[in-house]
Amino acid sequence: MTEGTFYDRVGGHATFQALIDRFYEGVAGDPPLRELYPEEDLGPASERLLMFMEQYWGGPKTYSETRGHPRLRQRHGPYAVTPAQRDRWLTHMLAALDSLELAPTDDAEIREYLVKAAQFMINVLDDQAE
Repeated sequence: MTEGTFYDRVGGHATFQALIDRFYEGVAGDPPLRELYPEEDLGPASERLLMFMEQYWGGPKTYSETRGHPRLRQRHGPYAVTPAQRDRWLTHMLAALDSLELAPTDDAEIREYLVKAAQFMINVLDDQAE
């Protein structure tokens, strides 16, 4: 077993880059979810998520160095994140995670985090969304 952080153990930058690339391939083809990404190009969102995920899991601190504290709910506040949007986000993120074929314990750890984080981001109920 490789010593170090979760980030190092699962393959570092290459693994997280693959996760984020595959996730955004799904987002690009999902119009209702794509509405949460106002930039025409998904590249900036992809870069931000990559920096966040790498930092969270023990990699470079680039996110905080360039953007400050993550403040996830505050940053997502302008967007209607509904339970349906959470489910769409998780569909693509968990499919991307499946494609990595991580060791079962590593997969379970990141999967648990992703599900909790997605739940935490909900700020509007489906029947309240406009």
